[in-house]
Amino acid sequence: MRICGIKLTHDGGIALVEDGRLIFCIEQEKRSNNPRYQTIDNLDAIVVALTEHGLDPQEVDQFVIDGWAGVAESQFQVLSGTTPITLKGAPYVERHADGLLTSCDGSGLRLDGSDFPYRSYPHVTGHVASAYCTSPFAKAGQPAFCLVWDGGTFPRLYHVEHRGAQFIECLFPVIGHVYAAAGLHFGPYKQANRANWDLGGPGKVDPGGAGKLNLGVAGKLMAYIALGSVIENIVTVFEELYQERFAADTKLASFRTDIESMESALAAVHDFFDASARHLKARAPEDVLASFHCFLERLLVRKMALALQRHSYLGARNLCVAGGCGLNIKWNSALRATGLFDAVWVPPFPNDSGSAIGAACCAMVVEKGFSPLEWSVYSGPALQRRDVPPEWKAAPCSLHELATILAGNKPVIFLTGRAELGPRALGSRSILAPATSPRMKDYLNDIKLREHFRPVAPICLEDRAPDIFSPGTPDPYMLFDHQTRPEWRDKIPAVVHLDGSARLQTICRTSQHKVAELLVEYEKLTGIPLLCNTSANHHGRGFFPHVAAACEWGRVEHVWGDGILWTKAR
Repeated sequence: MRICGIKLTHDGGIALVEDGRLIFCIEQEKRSNNPRYQTIDNLDAIVVALTEHGLDPQEVDQFVIDGWAGVAESQFQVLSGTTPITLKGAPYVERHADGLLTSCDGSGLRLDGSDFPYRSYPHVTGHVASAYCTSPFAKAGQPAFCLVWDGGTFPRLYHVEHRGAQFIECLFPVIGHVYAAAGLHFGPYKQANRANWDLGGPGKVDPGGAGKLNLGVAGKLMAYIALGSVIENIVTVFEELYQERFAADTKLASFRTDIESMESALAAVHDFFDASARHLKARAPEDVLASFHCFLERLLVRKMALALQRHSYLGARNLCVAGGCGLNIKWNSALRATGLFDAVWVPPFPNDSGSAIGAACCAMVVEKGFSPLEWSVYSGPALQRRDVPPEWKAAPCSLHELATILAGNKPVIFLTGRAELGPRALGSRSILAPATSPRMKDYLNDIKLREHFRPVAPICLEDRAPDIFSPGTPDPYMLFDHQTRPEWRDKIPAVVHLDGSARLQTICRTSQHKVAELLVEYEKLTGIPLLCNTSANHHGRGFFPHVAAACEWGRVEHVWGDGILWTKAR
């Protein structure tokens, strides 16, 4: 059975699942140097994606559209070629505890001149399905809790087993946008003009946050807080205001997080920070934000522990994490460190970049129950062929030869095979560089137009990671926090963050991926089993879709693409 999952709104994507196996997932931002969070405005994109994989829309058994903003249903205004189309979809959140798999059925999905029927499931259902079906728990047939915390929702806890899934409770009445909103009140992204806080069109707010509340701010703040310190009396201010403004509000406590309510929820968040600012006028913003992060992390851990006590009869000891807040590596690590769970799973696409996969999984679940999906993180678009600018010269280059260039303290753009899924470069669309120079981090941040407090991630051979990082456990998708061991900090300064941490990616040395072979060759030359790894892209855009784009960017002298080294003539 072929199922095509479609995410039309921000982080637009198209995924194809065939007989329980992910064939591809094409995120629109990874096409043609598109902007981050790109939507699908024209249904022709679906036809193009299918055609590239040798398929006609007529050969797809079922189309599924991810749900979006709305109480009972959502609506999408798109084009099919030049023809305007209105499609309906499921709402953002399921309407009752057992309603995760209640579909909204529609017709008129016009692809290549023909109309197709389709189904749509709530947006949150896609998060639950993508997280659980890609997890090791699904493979083992084990039940799990699933935490879904999006920008426009409270943290929602579900219980999942093969037979079905059920909503358990909201952990606390604070939407995920609270983290980015903190940056509008304190620190380098503070906005004095409140007109800039508008999040969408008239009377509407994008629950995923594609309005002026920049989706990238949350990740930047996670880096910025390393400049500050956790001050306990600042944490106390946040705790007291939370108790006063959120915990005691019974109306908020029963809040379903639907679209009509989100503007008032955001207003409550901004009022909370206004009150905080009055108490914290004399405090350094980096300390305020570090302390706020700590407050929210403690609240999450505390409420999770209480929820598990209330629902201990369910017996699950595993946790999946999904939603945009699943990209917060510090919260993921804090949940894992509680000892409440035997294992914590976060897919490489916990945010909406996984929603097309989630939509397809919903149909698979209806057919087969919550079963495992066979998948690879390298299932994105293949490298395209484009003419490289004439000033770039090509020559064959083995991975040993490329490792020699890196050992000479030179960065390289490394493009190979199919792109990785999700927002983080994992070796297929990366800028790689030696980590041994303390100046390399600033250099990479400069060419990427990033603030100097931003960290650069290490990609490391898995078996060597425990020697260099704590815990250094396998982390193939950069989704947990690790500390660099003191004896290594001077050896690899470019990947050590201000607080000694590292957003580590590990890869097995026997992996068939070319980046693993490169790391092995680099280790032979230098004794160091890791490199700097940052995404290869224009500022604010998706990954480079082809070698030509990397050469046209022109900020790195060497571009390696599947065995060919392109070098800029001097």
